[in-house]
Amino acid sequence: MDYKDYNDYELLSYVSEKSEEAHNIIFEKYRPLIVSYSKKMLMYSNNLGIDLNDLVQEGMIGLSIAINTFDQSRDVTFYTYAKRCIENKIISLVIASTRQKHKILNESISFDMTLDDDNFNLEKLIGDNTNNPERLIISSETESEIIEKLKKVLTDYEYQVFELKRSGFSYKEIADILDKDAKAIDNTIQRIKNKFKTTIIM
Repeated sequence: MDYKDYNDYELLSYVSEKSEEAHNIIFEKYRPLIVSYSKKMLMYSNNLGIDLNDLVQEGMIGLSIAINTFDQSRDVTFYTYAKRCIENKIISLVIASTRQKHKILNESISFDMTLDDDNFNLEKLIGDNTNNPERLIISSETESEIIEKLKKVLTDYEYQVFELKRSGFSYKEIADILDKDAKAIDNTIQRIKNKFKTTIIM
């Protein structure tokens, strides 16, 4: 079998019939995409203790997830879905490694209400006044509880932007990572802030 002789849906059909060869062909077909994105993300992985092979491996896991969870009834191609799963896994590894390196924000979420490209701190959202009702609400909840609430109201794309910004990436870096322009990232962060206000504070 050669992947050039089959489309994704034919290969997926063979995979569902437990064809190991078809499974391997899909991985061969998508490997260039995985390697290409891994090389791109390697630029953001300096001194994080991860290398190209680590990123490629995560991309392979993302592809495996796509193969096992793709729903043909949804209005999205397998390529688009697989690309999203691959990128999500690779980005997640970089985010986790960044958090491990910096060991920051164990007690609070970094979430700046200003549009400053490099300042994104929750303290500015809720204020420093200990009598501030918003501050009291936030302080009564753990970071994980707040994130879980946000996760329920954010789209996958919004949550990805949120996680990248929370990990210290600038607007420009996020735009590059997600292949968007800086204005799109700015608009997304504004939506996240609004959802934060209505979901967590209100």
